Amino acid sequence: MDLIMTGIVAGVIGTLVMDILNSLVARTGVFLKIDVVMIGRMAAGWTRGHFRYEHPDEMEHVSNEMIYGYLMHFGIGVGLALPFILSWGLWVGNPVPPVWAFLYGVSTTAASFFFVYPSMGLGVCGLKSPEKIKAFISPLANHLFYGIGLAVGVVLV
Repeated sequence: MDLIMTGIVAGVIGTLVMDILNSLVARTGVFLKIDVVMIGRMAAGWTRGHFRYEHPDEMEHVSNEMIYGYLMHFGIGVGLALPFILSWGLWVGNPVPPVWAFLYGVSTTAASFFFVYPSMGLGVCGLKSPEKIKAFISPLANHLFYGIGLAVGVVLV
């Protein structure tokens, strides 16, 4: 039970840290702000069996898309943390060291590059985005923030 609680708490903290730091740093214009509305539209499309778009404009607007977006965003944050922490605990037997939680968090950038961006119609690594370089570096920075939050989460729990 401790592993499950650690995974949930670390996933929530990781996502919160990602969101807070993204909001602060995105104001500088260096990279893009996380668009939870677009995440909500994507999630709503998934519930209707639509998993890939040619262009983000194809995603239908839905009521409560921001709520769906936050639920999906935090669900993904926990959904990425939980299996990692459970696997570590079952295979290694020790609590996850913060440095490994951080490195894992950074590695989850691959999910944005190879699953989320293509699903939204932005291509692999966001290369079809009009914000090409920002679309590429934004997930790297955001998942670095997520990794920091995961590391803090495993220390606190």
